[in-house]
Amino acid sequence: MKDKTAKEKTDDGSTTSRLKQLYTGGERPIDPEDLVMASGRDVTPERVERAKRLIEEKGPAAVERYLP
Repeated sequence: MKDKTAKEKTDDGSTTSRLKQLYTGGERPIDPEDLVMASGRDVTPERVERAKRLIEEKGPAAVERYLP
């Protein structure tokens, strides 16, 4: 298995892990809850339902209006 994280030294000398590759836009599957959070709103049942319909209608393009 390839290591998908990289170790970085911080200013105080400690180390931290971060992803080597960042993902943006619709290149990965997205959950309705993720879409609601990407829009900057609180997750409510109504918003999750609306996001679910939007994902079904537009597919991966649904999230691209919020993420580059």
